[in-house]
Amino acid sequence: VGTQMIAKGLDFPNVHLVGVINADTALHFPDFRAGERTFQLVTQVAGRTGRGDQDGRVLVQTYSPEHLAIIAASQHDYALFAEQELPGREEFGYPPYCGMIRLIIRGAEDAASMQYAQHLAQCCQAAIDQSPSSNIRMLGPAPAPITKVRDKYRYHLLLLCDNITAIREVIARVYEEQKPPNDIQWVVDVDPQNLL
Repeated sequence: VGTQMIAKGLDFPNVHLVGVINADTALHFPDFRAGERTFQLVTQVAGRTGRGDQDGRVLVQTYSPEHLAIIAASQHDYALFAEQELPGREEFGYPPYCGMIRLIIRGAEDAASMQYAQHLAQCCQAAIDQSPSSNIRMLGPAPAPITKVRDKYRYHLLLLCDNITAIREVIARVYEEQKPPNDIQWVVDVDPQNLL
């Protein structure tokens, strides 16, 4: 019995059965990498069983047995997962087809945090409009999926472009010009690993 940490490269001898409970918990997170993470977890956990010349079994509990991540992981088929997942990311302009920077705005007061997030988005849009790179896209601001952490309300916005340097220049310009109020912080996350 263990947590997801078991999937991360530990080698336990004589493991013949692995069960993944609620394998699809993360599938429905509002994150474009949710399927990738689920595929990775199930594949890695399955790799803990049947080492060497020993056979092993993997039992996966899921409410979404038809989901690509579950099907591809159950078949140990990375190519299937990639050929189905990547076209959608390309169509919507998500990594690996573009660079992404996430701005996270957090503050003790919800209304003030939201207002500053909107102000920061306007400043980013003005900097984008002045940028020589015309294909920078901005999504948001919106409440972060996990809206409150450590008594701070959270909002975020995403900047996407095939040229990450162009986004960095926009962020640098905004950072120089916009100092948040004392009770609000904003954080820059380059190539965010999650959007929660």
